[in-house]
Amino acid sequence: MTEAEQRLWPYLRGRQILGIQFYRQKPLGPYIVDFYAPAARLVIELDGSQHYEEDHARRDADRDANLSSQGLSVLRFDNLHVLQETEAVLEEILRICGERQIPPASPPPFSKVG
Repeated sequence: MTEAEQRLWPYLRGRQILGIQFYRQKPLGPYIVDFYAPAARLVIELDGSQHYEEDHARRDADRDANLSSQGLSVLRFDNLHVLQETEAVLEEILRICGERQIPPASPPPFSKVG
């Protein structure tokens, strides 16, 4: 695992996000994705600098289109973003999981502050 994957995995494993099971290095058809959550139909990819090269970016776009055609949503994060802003990345993953979870997550109970 890359350093960014090592940083993110402890937060994804063990059903810590809305009780959703995540898998790492999961084969999906001809691809191996960094992280996959079947209950949210969500793929998470962490990208190093090589992903911004023209050829690699084109392959990523084709891969994302293929996965999307299967009903999956693909979230991509830059490795540096994961390492420097882990909490913001986790908040985005939580938001997307809440929207896509099957069955949908129940809203948290209302609590009055003060």
